Amino acid sequence: MSMRTIYNGDLRLSDKGKTVTVCGWVSKKRNLGGLIFVDLRDRSGICQIVCRPEHEGYEALDAVRNEYVLKVTGVVNERESKNPNIPTGDVEIEASEVVVLSTANQPPMIIADETDALEDFRMKYRYLDLRRPVMQNNLIMRHKIVSSVRDFFNKNGFIEVETPVFGKSTPEGARDYLVPSRVHPGKFYALPQSPQLYKQLLMISGMDKYYQIARCFRDEDLRADRQMEFTQIDMEMSFVDEEDIYAVIEAMVKKVMKEVKGVDIKTPFIRIPFDECMERFGCDKPDMRFEMELINFTEIAKQTEFSVFLNAINAGGLVKGLNAKGAALKYSRKELDRLLDAIKKFKAKGLAWLKKENGVVSGSIAKFLSEENLKAITEKANFEDGDLILIVADNKNVVNQSLAYLRNTLGKELGLIDPNRYCYLWVNNWPSFEWSEEENRYVAAHHPFTDPKDEFKGKLLTEPEKCYSKCYDLVLNGYELASGSIRIHDQEVQKEMFDAIGLTEEEIKVKFGYFVDALKFGTPPHGGIALGLDRLTMLLCGASSIRDVIAFPKSANAICPMSEAPTEVSDFQLNELKLSIKK
Repeated sequence: MSMRTIYNGDLRLSDKGKTVTVCGWVSKKRNLGGLIFVDLRDRSGICQIVCRPEHEGYEALDAVRNEYVLKVTGVVNERESKNPNIPTGDVEIEASEVVVLSTANQPPMIIADETDALEDFRMKYRYLDLRRPVMQNNLIMRHKIVSSVRDFFNKNGFIEVETPVFGKSTPEGARDYLVPSRVHPGKFYALPQSPQLYKQLLMISGMDKYYQIARCFRDEDLRADRQMEFTQIDMEMSFVDEEDIYAVIEAMVKKVMKEVKGVDIKTPFIRIPFDECMERFGCDKPDMRFEMELINFTEIAKQTEFSVFLNAINAGGLVKGLNAKGAALKYSRKELDRLLDAIKKFKAKGLAWLKKENGVVSGSIAKFLSEENLKAITEKANFEDGDLILIVADNKNVVNQSLAYLRNTLGKELGLIDPNRYCYLWVNNWPSFEWSEEENRYVAAHHPFTDPKDEFKGKLLTEPEKCYSKCYDLVLNGYELASGSIRIHDQEVQKEMFDAIGLTEEEIKVKFGYFVDALKFGTPPHGGIALGLDRLTMLLCGASSIRDVIAFPKSANAICPMSEAPTEVSDFQLNELKLSIKK
């Protein structure tokens, strides 16, 4: 039989007069001259306990401190002084029996939504950090998202299948985490970066519709929106095209948003081809909650006498900018210098600017522009009184990365972003390849199992820079939320793709031999997508980091401050694996 009869946060005025038993942690205690009040917290919320000297539990309650674990029995009464800020604020429990289930040391941090602890300290005492209601609510929302997703797929004919965690290393992309084999000394398993090949094999096996809440691992640098181990909502379908994937994912997301956030989102989502997205926003994951699109000034710049612009154009570069409407007075020269310093990390060498106040144009490049130049800029950018134009001239990558950063920064600083809006966007029609300076060759833009558009099949080797794929990313509020594609199901197209990225027959056999063999036995057209559960939860919770929606995350330098993993292991363990540490 349960120790308690009701959760603390479920108490309401309708329970008045009932005798109940609740359990939880002491959040706060107040002794008001013989009358003791305790806020008792559990996962569901807080309820107020009151105890009088004549009651049996008075002495026990008088001795408790914050974070003691209690079992309290008493009658539910209506409060005289009500608290409208909490759901249980109309009632209190007049305690008749108090049992101390566990004592507690003084916590090293404030256990409340607003805490004074820094993130590293919170992670060291994660079990205490997770007592904070905001953190528990984040994990509860994550649970609700997963439940909604599972319910959607189960009702739409998908089969949940678990794929292996120990697999074969296929180092195309991020670095693998390797696991040494004791049974086969000198050989290694790899933890999956994604279930990519396994889910394609499931399509070859005839499963038709698969999904999985998949644990994945990538040995890469950590960020606020990235972890070395993460969870993705993984799905794959047979006999489909891009439209089928869009329809399923939009329906799933619509259901999740309604059930978890109570928000009705509009479908179908906006779609923007990759090249257009880069031209308009400078990045492949734009935040669509505000406008401020990039403006291509290259043709106008050609007509100026400004050497910085002309040199960039002559070197094959671009001159692009943006118009921050009404921001002229909000950005002083010092503030503009701050923005310049910020974009230097993208190798930008300068930031040109123009302001218009009372019909007069000023700025760092104003003296280099003729009346005709200014007229053209005014028409192109809708340049009005109070506006601030920022311009970057350089190669395409530097220009786009710098302006994408400036757009996001200005959007936040100017208050243009509504935190309660959810703007979903498909970015599709991706290039098949991207040039790797490090490897001096073309590599697959997503992965080498992405199907090229039909018109580019047969051209992957001869014109890789012109080829595009049946590939799509789902973006939410400036974050890449999901990535997917229609997969290659034709053996010859798969061979052409491997050839295009420079894999030899031997490399193909070693890395993907089992998969290439499987393609020979009747592969249906198929496609899928993987959606980041951690990132989706972060965005729906309004958290600033995915570490706040993962129970036990790693820190930015890839350690667990609580358990201190990774740690050294004993010589005995290393000897069993036939390994030694190279000093």
